[in-house]
Amino acid sequence: MPVQPERADANSGPFAHIAAPYGSDEGFLQTVLPAIEEALKAGHDILVVTGQHRLDLITGVLGDDANRVDKRLSSTWYTHPARTLTAYHEYAEPWAKRQTLLIGEPVWNGRGERDTREWIRYESAINVAFAGAPITLLCLYNQETTPDHVLDEASRTHPLCLDVGGVRPSPAYVPPVRFALKGDDRPFGAAPDSSWRTGFTASDLTRVRQLVEDHAIRAGLDRDTTGSLVLSVSEIAANAVEHGSGHGTVTVWTAGGELICEVADPAGRLDQPHPGYLPPKPASARGYGLWISRQLCDLVETRAADGGLRVRLHMYLP
Repeated sequence: MPVQPERADANSGPFAHIAAPYGSDEGFLQTVLPAIEEALKAGHDILVVTGQHRLDLITGVLGDDANRVDKRLSSTWYTHPARTLTAYHEYAEPWAKRQTLLIGEPVWNGRGERDTREWIRYESAINVAFAGAPITLLCLYNQETTPDHVLDEASRTHPLCLDVGGVRPSPAYVPPVRFALKGDDRPFGAAPDSSWRTGFTASDLTRVRQLVEDHAIRAGLDRDTTGSLVLSVSEIAANAVEHGSGHGTVTVWTAGGELICEVADPAGRLDQPHPGYLPPKPASARGYGLWISRQLCDLVETRAADGGLRVRLHMYLP
């Protein structure tokens, strides 16, 4: 499935986010090599993230030119959606000035349903993160190993797709502002009766931080992880005080090998798609809490319902 340069515009112009399925080692090389060779000729930055076997395939074909390609392993790069998005952003900076080719193959096998959904959301959020940037991101999907429902969602999260005729618009693409997964509108389930719960206003934030720290340490989190959770809870609660209702509740419990903290703001709202996946603009007075929390926590879930906002912060227990 070679990329047709006259159709793909693979290494010039604004952001191109391309879903690229392949079915064999030969198909992999036919998919990535035309884009890499074009970028090498143009002197563009190139990052390839995939498994070791396929990195070796690229090196074997390119020879000495492979030294001009930055290479990373999927297993160590695709570990956390928000942090991976930040890593791509940092690699491509200053992305407004330099043409960059990114080729990535996320890890889909072995993930549970919840984690898979987060990675699908990440693919949609990328469209906002790099909008207008001179970047081509070729997202690889091994048709032999990628779950069918993930392949289906790829057509919804990528504006472009690669097939035997080249790069074409994806007819199923859904812009991030309208993107949602089935079940995203369902309310959270109730916290267990054994949960600890407290209300807060501006004067209670110090007390809340201390109580969350106490619960985290008793649950077995180490000091660093506890500090990350406390900071995240503090940021979300402070946002409720400063930009929401001025008050809220914090609920803490353990379940399924996790410590979960929910911050509820009865007047909170979400102003953008995929909130917290992208760093807020420098002049923005809002958005830092969710972005920091996604960087620090193992999982962040949000639900807007009944005029309010609930944010659940998850930390895996040792």
